[in-house]
Amino acid sequence: MNQKQTLKRPGAPLPAKSLTQVLKDSEHVGGMIKESAAELASVNSVLNDNLSNGKQLPGVEKALEKSEAVELKVQEASEKLAQVNLSLERGVHERQRLEQDLADIGEHHKQSLHSSLHDALTGLPNRVLFYDRLEHGMEQAKRHGWSLSVMFLDIDKFKSINDSHGHAVGDAILLTIAKRLAETTRTDDTISRHGGDEFLYLLMEMGEEKDAAIVAKKILQAVQIPCVVGDTRIEVNTSIGIAIYPQDGSSVEALIHSADAAMYRAKQSRSGYAFANGNPPLPSNPPAALAQP
Repeated sequence: MNQKQTLKRPGAPLPAKSLTQVLKDSEHVGGMIKESAAELASVNSVLNDNLSNGKQLPGVEKALEKSEAVELKVQEASEKLAQVNLSLERGVHERQRLEQDLADIGEHHKQSLHSSLHDALTGLPNRVLFYDRLEHGMEQAKRHGWSLSVMFLDIDKFKSINDSHGHAVGDAILLTIAKRLAETTRTDDTISRHGGDEFLYLLMEMGEEKDAAIVAKKILQAVQIPCVVGDTRIEVNTSIGIAIYPQDGSSVEALIHSADAAMYRAKQSRSGYAFANGNPPLPSNPPAALAQP
């Protein structure tokens, strides 16, 4: 065996033991002390019997006195060790309780943080998290000379769906649409529920304007698949406004406002999507061209 693997450097600290292991070791030592005290008491009893029967050997009486003194010390040590073990046991339980409390606090904080940054219905990032990611994305785009786009989505005639089928069906449709939107999102992109039937899509590191158009058409295609809720089959459409950084806005609020205004133009013209800069939608492409950019 390699000596480097078996020998410890002089003065090197020993591996730390857990409090639970220390308690186990201490209880083991306590058991040994109790056994020793019992054996010593047995020996002393035999010696006392011999002395009582007149079998006196040289030095036995003095040795017995010392032995009985040792027995008392062993018993005292056993009692003190039992107290130490009790304290250690309490310490172990207290430490386990504190560790569990810390774990519970950490989990509660994690859940609270998630709830504060995500929509309660869909689980998508909410506007707080979206605004933060958009601001960070704009900083990255400015630093590296990228373009990015914000898409503002609104489900067409969603109020009539709620009025006709009820809010439970409306919520189920929102969940379905949210899932479909999330499936179109690239790793660095973000889809968010802005509120009600409105969603925001952050398209990071966009190459050209047509990239945003391709994603917009892919979203339209995904949303237009009929939603089935129970025995009800509902046709759903959406309108999308597209704003591009930096030309359509140099701040988070300005960019979202531009996308929102473009969405209303798309809704009025029933074009599906519209650019904030007024450029007309690109011609429709075959499905193969709708591949994720």
